[in-house]
Amino acid sequence: MNSKEKIIVGAIEECGLPEFGIENLPVRIDTGAKTSSLHVDGIKQFRRDGSPWVSFNIHPNVHNVEETIACEAKVHDIRTIKSSNGSSDERFIVKTTLKLGEHSWTIQLSLTDRSEMTYLMLLGRQGMGRRILVDPSETFLVQNN
Repeated sequence: MNSKEKIIVGAIEECGLPEFGIENLPVRIDTGAKTSSLHVDGIKQFRRDGSPWVSFNIHPNVHNVEETIACEAKVHDIRTIKSSNGSSDERFIVKTTLKLGEHSWTIQLSLTDRSEMTYLMLLGRQGMGRRILVDPSETFLVQNN
């Protein structure tokens, strides 16, 4: 994909996670982060058809922490992730579809507690792939359908 075909995004965009019933979630675009992450709580591990799965709650509205969406996803991996404050922890990694404007693709998300962060989701380099160019001086450049 050449630079003229790439999606130009700002430092903050709105995305959807349709498999989790999420639309218009503000997301921090972070080229310094390798892995994308999503704030969840109530993570519970279980098995379905012999495979590891997790259930968890997503808070789709940063202004209403009481609102939650109960979700389940197959565990893709468990990884040790180093956070921006230097601490490391093991996180469940799930795969899901990211919708950004008219574009959508599969990303890997680490499930974690981002309650102390301004944005409940962070889109890292792996989630961007070769699809995105970032203009850090702008926000909300992508038009949602």
